[in-house]
Amino acid sequence: MIIDSFSPYEEMIAYETLWNRKGATIKKMAEYLSHTDRPSKAQFTLLEEEEKEEIDNYFSNIEKNFSIITSESYQYPLALKDPDHQIKLLYYKGDLGLLDAPKRISIVGARKASPEGLRRAAKLARLLVSKGYIIVSGLAEGIDTAAMTAAIAAGGKVIGVIGTPINEYYPKNNIDLQNEIAENHLLVSHVPIYRYAHEHFNTKRFYFPQRNVTMAAISDATIIVEASETSGTLTQARACVSMSRKLFILNSCFENSDISWPAKYEAKGAIRVKDIGDILKGLGE
Repeated sequence: MIIDSFSPYEEMIAYETLWNRKGATIKKMAEYLSHTDRPSKAQFTLLEEEEKEEIDNYFSNIEKNFSIITSESYQYPLALKDPDHQIKLLYYKGDLGLLDAPKRISIVGARKASPEGLRRAAKLARLLVSKGYIIVSGLAEGIDTAAMTAAIAAGGKVIGVIGTPINEYYPKNNIDLQNEIAENHLLVSHVPIYRYAHEHFNTKRFYFPQRNVTMAAISDATIIVEASETSGTLTQARACVSMSRKLFILNSCFENSDISWPAKYEAKGAIRVKDIGDILKGLGE
């Protein structure tokens, strides 16, 4: 069956069906879709009806209070067209225009943050909001939550990028914060809904590193408040270097003798931050 036009729902079903195939990965999905002139058409016409029906039946029983945007859409943000960003479809709730608004900056760091780290994250968020910046973060516990909460309280706009499906909450104690972002700001996810619901718990953690890459892609710059030697935040640091995005690291990280990563990234062009002026200067303010 050949279909000349597709609704967003049909595109989503096709995308979710592809994701449900054995061995599907973000990299393989990107490679598959890059080989077509019209990914949505290729997705939908080459899939077996039985495959699509299984996914379609699942989605008929869940609340679809979200939207999707594909790389084929004229609305797809320019920031996400970086070659190192492999996501071709995003689920979202809220104001998609924030992805193309100027002055977007990520504030990220450890889930198990120190009290001082939490205070620094909140202070940075408030100061940057006062300068007109949109705060991007991941809704994880710790630094992310502190930055988002402070930015909203200061009257700023935020973009929440999550590593779980758009219709789920993680961590659970951030339900109110996630709903606030979805209703009055922007909530974004790259995670396939059907596959996530049916795969083993241990494999779900692999969506979080790509979440960090997405945050790096949609941000003009990233600020790392604090992070351990094995923190997932370093995925975002690597993405910033790869995408030539500005990377700022608070001076307190350099003063932590338990970690060596700050010096490695400073050697790659990251900027050491002793006060907000270092960030503004680095951004050309």
